[in-house]
Amino acid sequence: MKKRQVVVKQDSSRRSSSTSSSMVRTVRYGECQKNHAANLGGYAVDGCREFMASGEEGTTEALTCAACGCHRNFHRREVETEVVCEYSPPNTYR
Repeated sequence: MKKRQVVVKQDSSRRSSSTSSSMVRTVRYGECQKNHAANLGGYAVDGCREFMASGEEGTTEALTCAACGCHRNFHRREVETEVVCEYSPPNTYR
């Protein structure tokens, strides 16, 4: 199960030509980077390769990884941003 969050923003500013742009942001949480041996003075990670939510979206369990039990913040965050622009030139009749 992959944990993804998509945020879509619409640019509401209008100019003389009709321009519309939107930004799609996809957030994915990768491998766990929590140091499990910090209290022993060492460094060891558990090898969890990807965040998997323990519960449904909107619950506190959704922030806990089902594979390693860590909070989502210990997992590497990857953000992919895509900007889509649509442009229509103004109608100029003389």
